[in-house]
Amino acid sequence: MKPEQYAQLVHARKQRAQAITDAGGFEEAYRCGALSRRADMTVSEALVLGLVRQNVRKFLSVFGHGSTEIGEVLRVYEAAGVVRTFAVRNEIAASHAAAALRWVTGEKAAVVTSIGPGALQAMTGSLAAASDGLGVWYLFGDETTEDEGPNMQQIPKPEQGLFLRLGQTMGSAYTLHTPGAVPTALRRGLNRVDDPHRAGPFFLLMPMNTQCCVIEGFNLDELPVGSPPRLGPAADDGRYDEAVEILRTADRVVVKIGGGARHAGREVQELLELTDGVAVTSPLVSGVIPYAHPRNMTVGGSKGSLCGNWAMEQADVLVAIGTRFVCQSDCSRTGYPKVRRVIAIDADAETAMHYGRTIGMVGDAKATLEKLCQTLLAKGVNKGSRSTPWFQACAEKKREWEAFKAQRYGAARLFDPVWKREVLTQPAAIKAATDWARSAGAVTFFDAGDVQANGFQIVEDERLGQTFTETGASYMGFGVCALLTTAVADQPFFGLALSGDGSFTMNPQILIDAVEHGAIGCIVLLDNRRMGAISGLQTAQYGNVYASSDSVEVDYAAWARSVKGVRGVTVDGGTDELVKQLNEAKAYKGLTLIHVPVYFGEDELGGMGVFGRWNVGNWCHEVQALRHQIGT
Repeated sequence: MKPEQYAQLVHARKQRAQAITDAGGFEEAYRCGALSRRADMTVSEALVLGLVRQNVRKFLSVFGHGSTEIGEVLRVYEAAGVVRTFAVRNEIAASHAAAALRWVTGEKAAVVTSIGPGALQAMTGSLAAASDGLGVWYLFGDETTEDEGPNMQQIPKPEQGLFLRLGQTMGSAYTLHTPGAVPTALRRGLNRVDDPHRAGPFFLLMPMNTQCCVIEGFNLDELPVGSPPRLGPAADDGRYDEAVEILRTADRVVVKIGGGARHAGREVQELLELTDGVAVTSPLVSGVIPYAHPRNMTVGGSKGSLCGNWAMEQADVLVAIGTRFVCQSDCSRTGYPKVRRVIAIDADAETAMHYGRTIGMVGDAKATLEKLCQTLLAKGVNKGSRSTPWFQACAEKKREWEAFKAQRYGAARLFDPVWKREVLTQPAAIKAATDWARSAGAVTFFDAGDVQANGFQIVEDERLGQTFTETGASYMGFGVCALLTTAVADQPFFGLALSGDGSFTMNPQILIDAVEHGAIGCIVLLDNRRMGAISGLQTAQYGNVYASSDSVEVDYAAWARSVKGVRGVTVDGGTDELVKQLNEAKAYKGLTLIHVPVYFGEDELGGMGVFGRWNVGNWCHEVQALRHQIGT
């Protein structure tokens, strides 16, 4: 392209970007004619315009030689105020922040990387978005379409489309091999990222030689709009009547609430009352019904609560709503040993038919529950009573659970053989921090590992949106990276990340990114000098801890302070000192790291305990045998 031609393209690009800003948005500019229907532009600009039309205005990037062209387009559009680019120091962190932004605020974002290792890093991080049903765009540089020879960062193998193959395995993917394919690529991505039931990552691979190709007279009408519609209620082919009859005759109904029921809290509560059921929740939906609700038995699964797991063990009918039945959620398919009939409500047929003896009701959870409750009432089924043996037994188990927790909170400090002094226990620290977060209006993120497992047993949310626990992929480092969303979101908020020392050191660059972009929040780093979840599992299975701890004492507070703008403090006292430091963190206009040495050892008061089974290690044969005995 001649210099004068490129100059004309850049001038027109700046005019389009300014027109969008002046008109107040893409659609406004298009309707009033400020954006011409047809125009010459590069593939990269057409792509950015298409994303802006879909209300993707945030780009989290680690630019490289495979993404300089789209970076230049973003530079122009950011200068005009159309988009914002947040340059971060790690592609996994970019992926986690984009996923957290979608989860907490509903805002869409795109992750931009180069070819090769950067794309692989981001793709690895996308496992969290895929597991938790979060729609995120990924824009990856890719090898050229003319195959002039191996690119130094492509997969070193003489085959075509290897990154495309990886992307199709991890989610949905498309290679922008031809300039004219931009509209199709954008539609495929829109359908995936905005799927109301099965959202997930979409990988758009951008060959380096097509990004800067000029599309002459590109028609902006081709840029797709309109998200896929939600499903309605499950079809009525006699299944509602069959489900009602099962629920009418059941003695012990348990309702498992998964991520697919996020927006059906009111309908779930109505179902519980009509069927004399009790709820067991997934960590993903903490607060979908209030913790204090008398029919909420809280979390259940391999690391569930005493009352949640007891309800699962004793139930004779299971109503599963929007839950994937992952190994830890249903104890590797052994969580419901006495259940003989299952009613599964899900937007995905495979998930709805996971168990045997199942009535699969494929549809939107909220709409299907509304219709099921209407059918129950029409047929005179209203078993809601607080005096039934089932309700009373479950209520007693919840009281036992509250007493169990209180005992641990009361033993807030224990002598630790590694620290060689008394330190806080994780239950006491997590309880104090999460109680503070609810009272302070903070949004809490849990990192993976022992902190996460203890945390979802402890949190007592009264509504959705107070706590976000990434248990879908259980990705170490997600929680601290999620704090970047406090700066990226349209409406800033205060974030609290509860992380272990292992998870934090997976993604410590949040200390730098937070200062660069103005994140507001706090990391409470619970340091037991090990991967506590794995050490605990090794002890339970084999009686020995191996290669899951270290002998290195790290001054995390000093590490935090070494980044100008980050506060770093250590709490060596009790929960009162921790709360004092949390209050100071809330008053600080930036990021604070509170380092808290915590207990690890054999004293049962140092943790929340395990009440379920798990098909892992030397437990596999026993758990598998039980599964086949149950016949689920």
